Amino acid sequence: MMTGGVVLAVALALLLCGASEAWTGEIRGRVVCDVCGDSSVGPEDLVLQGAEVAVLCITKSGEVLNYQAFTNSKGIYKVAETMPESDRWVSCLARPVSSFHERCTRRGDAHSGIKFSYNRPSGHSHTVKPFLYKPASTPFYCS
Repeated sequence: MMTGGVVLAVALALLLCGASEAWTGEIRGRVVCDVCGDSSVGPEDLVLQGAEVAVLCITKSGEVLNYQAFTNSKGIYKVAETMPESDRWVSCLARPVSSFHERCTRRGDAHSGIKFSYNRPSGHSHTVKPFLYKPASTPFYCS
């Protein structure tokens, strides 16, 4: 018969053994209104809150995982997942879906998405280059 302390120790050992096999990944990026349409992020540009980004990742086992993210007030989106190390992400594709900003809804860059290999260790993030949207008309001060 096991005592309470032994049962607790066995349960803790099982929990810690399982935790050592877990892997956590994170993908993050920004969505920006390229006000002057110069294809670079500068002080005149605006971060886009509420922009939608889709992220698709393929795992070591071949499973395709689809994530949906929205930007925060700083224009930053994040996708994170904890899974077994044996099932971690191998490659991913991030692509902008839409901007809900009333004056900045046109895609500003030619890329439909950014594909990348995910080889970061557990607990580290991969940063995707910013996605750019352009306003319907360029302000005169950009000339």
